[in-house]
Amino acid sequence: MKYIRTPRPKRQKSAIPFRLNFLFFVVFLLFATLVGQLAYLQIANGARFRAEVNRTGSTMVTGNVPRGMIYDSKGRVLVDNKANAAITYTKNVAIPASQMYATANKLQKLIVVPVNNLQKRDRIDYWLGNKKNLKRVNKQLTAKQSASQDAYNYQVDVARRMVPKLTPTQRQAAMIYKIMNGATQLSTVYIKDQNVTPKEVAVVGEHLTDLPGVNLGTNWEREYPNGKSITSVIGTVSSEKSGLPKEALTSYLANGYARNDRVGTSYLEKQYETALRGTKSQTYVEINNENQIVNQVDKYHGQQGQNLNLTIDSQYQTQVEQIVKKYYQSTLAAGATLSDGAYAVAMNPNTGGILAMAGVSHDPDTNKVTDDALGVITRSFVMGSAVKPAMVLGALQRGVISRSNNTQSDEPIYLPGSPVKKSVYPAGTFASMNAQLALQVSSNIYMMRLAMKEASAAYVPNSVMTMHSDVFSILRGYFAQFGLGTKTGIDLPGEAVGITGSEYNADGKLKVGSALDLSYGNYDSYPLIEMGQYVSTIANGGYKMQPYVVQSVSQTLPDGSSGPVVSTTEPKVQSKILSSTADINFVKQGMWQAVHGTNGWTTATVMNGLNPGVSAKTGTAQTFSHGQETLNVSLIAFAPASHPQIAIAVVLPDINTAADNAGFNKLIGRDMIATYYKMHHIAKDKGYSAHQGTMPNPE
Repeated sequence: MKYIRTPRPKRQKSAIPFRLNFLFFVVFLLFATLVGQLAYLQIANGARFRAEVNRTGSTMVTGNVPRGMIYDSKGRVLVDNKANAAITYTKNVAIPASQMYATANKLQKLIVVPVNNLQKRDRIDYWLGNKKNLKRVNKQLTAKQSASQDAYNYQVDVARRMVPKLTPTQRQAAMIYKIMNGATQLSTVYIKDQNVTPKEVAVVGEHLTDLPGVNLGTNWEREYPNGKSITSVIGTVSSEKSGLPKEALTSYLANGYARNDRVGTSYLEKQYETALRGTKSQTYVEINNENQIVNQVDKYHGQQGQNLNLTIDSQYQTQVEQIVKKYYQSTLAAGATLSDGAYAVAMNPNTGGILAMAGVSHDPDTNKVTDDALGVITRSFVMGSAVKPAMVLGALQRGVISRSNNTQSDEPIYLPGSPVKKSVYPAGTFASMNAQLALQVSSNIYMMRLAMKEASAAYVPNSVMTMHSDVFSILRGYFAQFGLGTKTGIDLPGEAVGITGSEYNADGKLKVGSALDLSYGNYDSYPLIEMGQYVSTIANGGYKMQPYVVQSVSQTLPDGSSGPVVSTTEPKVQSKILSSTADINFVKQGMWQAVHGTNGWTTATVMNGLNPGVSAKTGTAQTFSHGQETLNVSLIAFAPASHPQIAIAVVLPDINTAADNAGFNKLIGRDMIATYYKMHHIAKDKGYSAHQGTMPNPE
């Protein structure tokens, strides 16, 4: 029997396409991967990522402190710090412009801020701080511009055509916004620190919760209780707005300054910036991942700057300023309209400490007179015969004269092709004279004959004179021993060094006549501070002392007063001149005779009423100003002559003959010493005579 096998029924094909199955498989793998990643994040690294979410950043925020104060030699305040109420703004991290915009508008309703130097770009920045305005601008940008790193610049370009004219109220808000926008992250700026009214302080204080970043604070500005006349020596400080000087910006930033820090910009304020600046306060700030401050800790309250204690006596300084101004007004009244100022300096010849320095400058074109005490070190003038004591001491050093053999002919010098070279008195007044008489009557002839001897000159009247070519070096070398022609090293920046005349003419020939002019002070120029150092060197017996203004630097106590001294300026002897004590005293006697001599040509008798007696030397040099012949008149002196406590130097440049005849240089010197005597209660010498022939023996 044959069986027939029933065929197996065909399996029905799946209704789900293969591609869909494959997609399900891929989805399954993705879910598996996601589950695995979640397990990795939550189980294996959950703690680390939770810490990352709660992570905080930290930074150190610094705050300014008041600058150190400046005192005179008696402890009187010359420069103080005046505390002003201030409205401040501290810029948070990643603060949106819209928030600053809202804050500026709110704050504008509470305070009045001067609108200074508000540029169009500032107005655009403010206008773009409004979200609605920014949205209008963004609609006009292409997708590429919006995504660009320069997107804000594109926004500014578009806004430039759209910004309307701001109302006065909006300009106030824009000014506030400008200040806020200019702050760096976590830095504090002053929105208003001048003329903040009590009402403004009160109303801003009430609304601080509505003004994020705004606070009440204090700002400091320099104050001058004894007047600002001496600020040309003390210098100035930059404002918070001007900040760091551009020319030294990199250096300041490298030393921890902020761009809006106040710094000394000239003279003492600049020279002693490191001491005066103090050390900033430090606050430790923590910031979370949303750029919010979560913690602040004051780490260091800061230290006010150190104080400067000067050698200058402010009361004597004021008196010297008044003396200079008084006689300079008389100089102008005498017709010296081309004069460009008057200057005076007083030093302690035994230490180099500056007791006073005063000056005024005059603009002949506008007739304006301004304080210019710093001209004592920054301006140089041909000083005339005041250099003659140095000339005599140089000749004594070289051996061309001696104390016992120093008489020379006083016949004028006659050179071909040039005016006769003589003294101010008529030719033939003296047939001959010695060194001390030459200082007494200020003989130019005597000094020229000294130079001729030092340079081994071959002289025949009205013939060409020859001399050694090193004559200028010889004379200037002796002058330099006293500091003439070399910087003194005073602790003030900007010291000038003077002008040295040329030694040869255009044909390469030695300027013999100019060498003779140099011998009596009518060629090279010197700043007055060099003259002060020079006369001090003679007064103290031959020691060239370095001038200085800052006696000491002291720490500031918590109440702002001067505390312990941290450094003191010790008197510094730069060199000792090569003259013997006997030679120096010999020249001092000649300077004594210039005040106390009885000859009619004695030059400084106006000072012989001072008791104790003084020694001095006047100077006159021929100059030119505005194409006209003028005169520079000068004076050096020290007092009391037997035991000097003060040395002075005075110069009035470019005056006329009438003012010269009035002797204002000598009157200034006389009054400076008389005032010093009175203020320091200098006892009078018993039996003193105005025409006492011999200087009292040094103590």
